[in-house]
Amino acid sequence: MSIADAEALDAPRPRARGRRALPYWLLTPAVLVTLLIVFAPMLLAIGTSFFELVLFRPKATHFIGLGNFVALMSDPVFWSSLWRTVLWIGLTVPAQMLLGLVAALILNQQFFWRGLARALVIIPWALPSVVIALMWRWIYDPNIGVANDLLLRLSIIQTAVPWLADPGVALYSIIVTLTWQGFPFFAVMILAALQGIPKSQYEAAAIDGASAWRQFRHVTLPGIAPVLATAGLLRVIWVANSIDVIFVMTGGGPGYATHTLPLYAFVKARQNLDFGYGSAIAVAFTLLLGVFVAIYIARTMREVER
Repeated sequence: MSIADAEALDAPRPRARGRRALPYWLLTPAVLVTLLIVFAPMLLAIGTSFFELVLFRPKATHFIGLGNFVALMSDPVFWSSLWRTVLWIGLTVPAQMLLGLVAALILNQQFFWRGLARALVIIPWALPSVVIALMWRWIYDPNIGVANDLLLRLSIIQTAVPWLADPGVALYSIIVTLTWQGFPFFAVMILAALQGIPKSQYEAAAIDGASAWRQFRHVTLPGIAPVLATAGLLRVIWVANSIDVIFVMTGGGPGYATHTLPLYAFVKARQNLDFGYGSAIAVAFTLLLGVFVAIYIARTMREVER
């Protein structure tokens, strides 16, 4: 065999090169859509945050550098919205996780109609957010709502509570709504993890005399810890960015009582038409959330690896 023939055999065939390139071609549409829908608006928002851009004063648009960010530091609504965002995430996600864990433990047991129960638990997660918000707004209605009617019949309250009109109660009422909507996500994820734990581990623990609590602590929790970490991170991001339920139920009111940072950015940009300031709020929130997510990943993954 000549040297030329050997080189011809060693050369990659066009069909083989095409097969190797196929995954990249398949990923290209997803990458382009991500760049177009996520990164392009993100870069536009960052650029807009350096301008004074109010649509009802288009001729007054000009570059102000960090002026919008400096204004944030002295904006009391920004700081109160930041605190409510922390409260919003800090109460909603743990409540969803706890309720989802309880539901998953129940659904993992053998009982009649278990299949139906597993299907029904998905309903809150499957319903559109607007439908859920409207439904719970009716439940909280001070005149015809189910919540007041039930609590009055049980003599827990003496007069009807304006759940969504009281600044001290409105945010917590919406947290209950979002907890109900989001717990099925945790339930399904944890249930899948529970079914992946070998039964032999529970049998060995029972032989060693471990109580139900010890089995849960030393067998169940380590088995579902990676899922809890991942699902918790996803829910933190989703809950932090969620404004649809708040907007439909209260519009951010009464006053600013249910304003979170994403909703404040939306109100400034879309209702007040101050896109420069609204973009600055969004950029600041993204940076804060990014720092939190980075710390969460570092700490949680370290605990999971133990």
